[in-house]
Amino acid sequence: MQKLIITCAISGAEVTKEHNPAVPYTVEEMSEQAALAYQEGASIIHLHARLDDGTPTQSADRFREIMEAIKKRCPDVIIQVSTGGAVGMSRDERLQPIVLNPEMATLDCGTLNFGGDEIFINTENDIIYFAEALQSRNIYKELECFEKGHIDSVLRLVKKGHILPPLHFSFVLGVNGGMSGEERDFLFLKDSIPSNATFSVAGIGRFEFPLAELSILHGGHVRVGLEDNIFIEKGVPAASNGELVAKVVKMAKQANREIASPAEARKILGMEK
Repeated sequence: MQKLIITCAISGAEVTKEHNPAVPYTVEEMSEQAALAYQEGASIIHLHARLDDGTPTQSADRFREIMEAIKKRCPDVIIQVSTGGAVGMSRDERLQPIVLNPEMATLDCGTLNFGGDEIFINTENDIIYFAEALQSRNIYKELECFEKGHIDSVLRLVKKGHILPPLHFSFVLGVNGGMSGEERDFLFLKDSIPSNATFSVAGIGRFEFPLAELSILHGGHVRVGLEDNIFIEKGVPAASNGELVAKVVKMAKQANREIASPAEARKILGMEK
């Protein structure tokens, strides 16, 4: 079985310090949380940018500051920038950080009801626009899928030549409006992708660690972090992103699965340029 790639989503765009004081906003806080995750075994840092007051931003300048600070602490870590941004942002606003030519970026593969009146819009033309923008810069894509229809959209666009291999999926489960995070849901998605594709699983809230365990056992990879879940166990806030990563490392060791370094992660995913 391949070594386990751990991604850490250190901040997100929605979770706040009121939810958990460890959620990072400032450049220094972002780099510190990334370093804690990296030291515990994360090879990929999934990055949203925030202003110092916590406001989400897709500003390339802000991303640059944060990325440079993270790289000073963790020179070989893979930084995966989010092109999801926040609800209501335009295509080009969401794509601002790709001018920095990061190694990796997310590509959201379908629309989702986030709850209330919030709709995270990703039309088919949006998906094509984002895919072509990333591919034109040779930025590695992580295909974020919140339900089975999103996978089907990806496979259709692959056939049409809009999305190019390699295919690395991220199953984001337990989000309002998307698929739940039960074992049946995970297995359904895992069995719906091509046999030569790779996948990672991000479980939201209470689904984070049960899905991490399933992915470890089934040869997939894992995403954890304060963006997705603020608790280390029921009712106990996580002290840091590093603590969440360390729990996954412990689970992997119990399953006799080794942890991938950033260099090994690049090989597993076929990221070499």
